[in-house]
Amino acid sequence: MLNRLSVKHFTSACSSSLANTQPVNRRQGHFLKHHNPICVAQFRHYAKETIMNVFDRNAKRIQKNRTALNDDYKVYEYIREDVGWRMADRIFDVKRKFEVAVDLGCWRGHIGKHVFSDSIGTLFHVDMAEKVLEQSEVSPEFPTYKVQADEEYLPFKKNCLDLVVSSLSLHWVNNLPGAFKQINDALKPDGCFIGCMFGAETLYELRVSLQLAEQELEGGFGPHISPFITVQDLGDLLGRAGYKMVTIDIDEIVVNYPGITELMQDLKGMGENNASWSRKAMLHRATQARAAEIYKKNYASEDGSLPATFNIIFFIGWKPDPSQKKSAARGSATASLKDLDKLDQLSKNVTDLKSQSGEESIPDSERYKVDGNIEKISKDIERLRQSTMTDTDGKEKS
Repeated sequence: MLNRLSVKHFTSACSSSLANTQPVNRRQGHFLKHHNPICVAQFRHYAKETIMNVFDRNAKRIQKNRTALNDDYKVYEYIREDVGWRMADRIFDVKRKFEVAVDLGCWRGHIGKHVFSDSIGTLFHVDMAEKVLEQSEVSPEFPTYKVQADEEYLPFKKNCLDLVVSSLSLHWVNNLPGAFKQINDALKPDGCFIGCMFGAETLYELRVSLQLAEQELEGGFGPHISPFITVQDLGDLLGRAGYKMVTIDIDEIVVNYPGITELMQDLKGMGENNASWSRKAMLHRATQARAAEIYKKNYASEDGSLPATFNIIFFIGWKPDPSQKKSAARGSATASLKDLDKLDQLSKNVTDLKSQSGEESIPDSERYKVDGNIEKISKDIERLRQSTMTDTDGKEKS
């Protein structure tokens, strides 16, 4: 039954273009469908970016909605469930509570259901596939609102979010630089963006096998596996979008399948089938059979199963704020990392220098008083460094 709900958290976090939406009261959370795209004027400054129109976004929405029609759709959620736990663990690593958070490209809520109220106050599930969004699970720990919107056109005003998370969704976005910039604009100062994407080595076994089979039988090959981002490119894009203190790490998940057919069926069940504009209409049976032979010959495990590699790139970035710690000035270091291999010798020289100077009887708490602490430590470090920079002949190095 349609009725207008008073959604205080939603109207305070979303732009005025969503103020007149008609939400539907669901059993789990409040479902708010974003019918109209954001006005073009709001994103006019993104028009200068060169947008690579690689993916058919409407086709991807249809593919995702089709997965919701399967009675056993949870069978295909094993990758996202595993990654959802890892994403939740990264949220726990940040020792603060995020009052307003967004799960962008939430699928079926694989992150939020693992998070507790001491980390998040209010969560918004955002996804462009309405049927998948209806199936998203919510946490009983905090209120959750469901918003249907495209990841390329965020319906949130500037400086309104404390946290944005995104798990295995942004690799289907055409304008990734623009999406990162919109997320940065929506975050409050010192807001946090935690996400993960499939990396460049994802499904390389399947990609190579299909390319070799098509080249052999058809004289050329088409893009059956989507292009994925590299670590270097991801870091560059986050830096260009204005994020600071960016941290990136990589996990690798290897899943063994009985054959190439089972692998491709699972990818379809995940909603990860091909959605590029240049995709081929069909894959010939002979080509698939040959690809299966190549796959088995080059990559099969000892038990005959076929491994498929999922390369997951995790990242975290922060919106700049004056309260954040700054990097030390270049050249301000008082010790060199190249001396770490001489740590044992440095420890020995500490005792020798104290004996020579008669300082061994003076407690450290007295020697390093506040008024001369920094100067005294700097002098000691320099003396230790000079005393250890000797060559094999015992002569001081120049």
